[in-house]
Amino acid sequence: MTMTELFARYDVAVPRYTSYPPVPHWRETPPEDTWLQSIRDALAGDSSSLALYVHVPFCQSLCTFCGCNNVITRNHDHETPYVNLVLSELDRHLAAVPELATRPVRQVHIGGGTPTFLSPEVLGRLAGGLQERLPLRSDIFEASLEADPRVTSAEHLEVLAAHGFRRISFGVQDIDPEVQRLVNRHQPLELTAELCANARRMNFESINIDVIYGLPGQTPDSMRALADALIDLAPDRLAVYGFARVPWIKPAQRKFRDDQVPAGADKRALAEIIRTRLLAGGYVEIGLDHYARPDDGLARAAAAGRLHRNFMGYADVRTDVLLGLGVSAISETPDCYHQNEKVLPVYQRRVEAGELPTHRGHQLTAREQRRRDQILALMTAFEAPLDAGEAADARQFLAPLVEDRLVEIDEHALRVTRRGRPFLRNIAAFFDDEYRRAQPAAPVFSTSI
Repeated sequence: MTMTELFARYDVAVPRYTSYPPVPHWRETPPEDTWLQSIRDALAGDSSSLALYVHVPFCQSLCTFCGCNNVITRNHDHETPYVNLVLSELDRHLAAVPELATRPVRQVHIGGGTPTFLSPEVLGRLAGGLQERLPLRSDIFEASLEADPRVTSAEHLEVLAAHGFRRISFGVQDIDPEVQRLVNRHQPLELTAELCANARRMNFESINIDVIYGLPGQTPDSMRALADALIDLAPDRLAVYGFARVPWIKPAQRKFRDDQVPAGADKRALAEIIRTRLLAGGYVEIGLDHYARPDDGLARAAAAGRLHRNFMGYADVRTDVLLGLGVSAISETPDCYHQNEKVLPVYQRRVEAGELPTHRGHQLTAREQRRRDQILALMTAFEAPLDAGEAADARQFLAPLVEDRLVEIDEHALRVTRRGRPFLRNIAAFFDDEYRRAQPAAPVFSTSI
């Protein structure tokens, strides 16, 4: 069977498995005391460590492809009050779990939305407020931020560098003017190139660029131009995401006609154009949708079997707790998930009342923890351990993929072949008990290709 036929065969709705269970399958939210105790337990060891994620929801305009939790506004009066809310939320956690202030922070990531919606001054207040409250040792922590080149200045980069940020991610998505028009994101390539040069001049150690394949208006010719531009920009890392078309969640995506949006084999062909060019240009394929230079920390972690993946994406270090701050932010411990309120006024009201702004959560069973670890292994190393009973089940459930030489199974492990890497989500579904038990009647997840 040709790859085109395989893409058509396996282009089905399936989770991305950023977490397991996926967020739509979280059940009863555990009480606040249970969540806080889970953090304490995770940080009980002397060698335990922490990662921190801060969500800044504001964007000045809506990119119509976007699936993120955002607030569209041009009113910058929101900046300082929001940063105060985030720091107050952190203070509430610190009061309940003092261990947070005694364990080293290995990662800090500020995402969105558009973090550089904040002015350089207010962004500095946020970074400084985190540093005042947490043990951010410059010798071990990595700090990164997602930046929209359209609203990012050299002053933003200077503030970040002054606060120890050495990684930055620029959202590009596409460079074609017609695609940019369709998705409402006008962004000259020269703007991104200038910011990359400034970041290198300020000694940022790692520059990432995000692009998306499957956007309306993209063609093989436009993707070849995008791939060439990416090689010229020479980032240290790239995230090449498939467009997650979920109009039942994001109504702005209803503006796209079906005939404008590449799908199935046509969509995957666009990804293969970029993939082929990046591999030929010396990049290493990392897990699902990511690439890195061989000397980048992500590639070194993958080669050494230390690659990790959480709600922030792929990482070269694994921590015991991921603490998410800000509206809609998600936190994680070994046995629990927790998500903040997704609506800004509700988040604000609860933080100002001195509460943890819990929207939902999930406490993992022992089986779910094992399944999560198996999916994590698959997503980071293209291989997951099996016991004898699981091996027999896997052969049956994944029989078509075994026959198509996309996965290999023995008594001890399930291994994704190089040919099977584009179908990683389909293969991971074997470990998803909920997905296998009850296929949803209504659409929940984007398609795998």
